[in-house]
Amino acid sequence: MGMVSTEITLKNIADVFRAEDGHLKKEDIRQAVITAEVDTEIMQLVITGELREKLGLAEKGEEAAITVGGREIICKKTEAVEIHWKNRSVVLNTLAAPGLDRVVLGSFPLQCMRLAVDPDAGEVIGIFGENDDLLVM
Repeated sequence: MGMVSTEITLKNIADVFRAEDGHLKKEDIRQAVITAEVDTEIMQLVITGELREKLGLAEKGEEAAITVGGREIICKKTEAVEIHWKNRSVVLNTLAAPGLDRVVLGSFPLQCMRLAVDPDAGEVIGIFGENDDLLVM
């Protein structure tokens, strides 16, 4: 299977809350529609430093990460973003990686939104319907 990518929308969750409270117009919510590379070998959503700045996400410390090539890099942890894929969404913290030129969607956000990678079609798909109950054992 080759690289799989999907379109997602990222929103600054603090802006979303301010808009819900009437302190910000909905059209002023900082957001971006981007194509993310899906990588189930990583756990989190990893964004570029440029996108972190565009979305106005505050830094919340640092975290070490290991690149595919085995190099350790220090990423900025950010405040939460609202991640949207079609009719599904989740609010999660993210990492901003220095020198990264793409957004990478990891396995945890996929699981939270009940998404999977269809290797035959080479695309992201929803698992379970939007209103289906999940069976947890």
